[in-house]
Amino acid sequence: MPLEELRALIARYAGRPGPVVDGLLLTMADRPAPPSSGVAEPVLAVVAQGAKRLMLGDRTYDYGAGQYLVVSVGLPVTGHYTQAAPDRPFLGFGLTLRPAAIASLLLESGSAGAGAAGDGRRRPRTPPGMAVSDAPEDLVDAVVRMVRLLGRPADAPVLAPLIEKEILWRLVTGEQGAMVRQIGLADSRLSHIGRALRWIREHHADLIRVEDLARMSGMSTSAFHRHFRAVTAMTPIQFQKRIRLQEARLLLMSGSKDVAAAGFAVGYDSASQFSREYRRRFGVPPGQDAARLRLHAGAPGRTTHPL
Repeated sequence: MPLEELRALIARYAGRPGPVVDGLLLTMADRPAPPSSGVAEPVLAVVAQGAKRLMLGDRTYDYGAGQYLVVSVGLPVTGHYTQAAPDRPFLGFGLTLRPAAIASLLLESGSAGAGAAGDGRRRPRTPPGMAVSDAPEDLVDAVVRMVRLLGRPADAPVLAPLIEKEILWRLVTGEQGAMVRQIGLADSRLSHIGRALRWIREHHADLIRVEDLARMSGMSTSAFHRHFRAVTAMTPIQFQKRIRLQEARLLLMSGSKDVAAAGFAVGYDSASQFSREYRRRFGVPPGQDAARLRLHAGAPGRTTHPL
């Protein structure tokens, strides 16, 4: 069975030096861990064993063995393993989803215009930024062949791009195909929302006006609100707040800023408001949280892989 072989391959190669396969990540964890926060970039995650939970806004995504998760844009998430033990560790495969590779595949297959405006049909509903599905055997089989390359360094440079193309095709033609296609379409609603998300992340300390973001995305303010929430499960202001608090946590953990300075650096004018919202988000006051993270070396990352 492909899933059984995938378990064995991940257990063999996770965390060990080997040939570099661009965008490939293997994860093995032998115990549940406290929830950690970060930004999940576009990725395919396939679970071979164990289970994990991700939270995005008011949505919760549980995925386990034999399932895959797709993230289509950079999203602030909180996640933790729900099934992982020394005798049965969590085992996962991840592959970065590159818009250029998806766009090339769509052009080659003649489906680049599917569902686009102007083709006489209604545009499809804006997909969420994350989704979980059961992994079909042909997708798992391609993933297995990708991981096998870690034991065949001479084959990896030639075969990895071909297998990546097959994996993307399985996604495009699968249950989450609408979402994956939009990653590769420069004029899709998802791409427009993605530009707004990147702008907020790069200017998180600035005052944002939703009207400006809507204009940047080529939408009316009401349409932008609707599509933004469909993708992120948050309003633009909630998204900015989530990014601000994650960036402040990094500053505090590094010790480069005290509580007041960290809050000011990410855009808060009021130290008391910053501390209140930080505690609401992470469960403890900022100073206490930073001390705990430094003590346990639990640095929150700027990116969180869904594995």
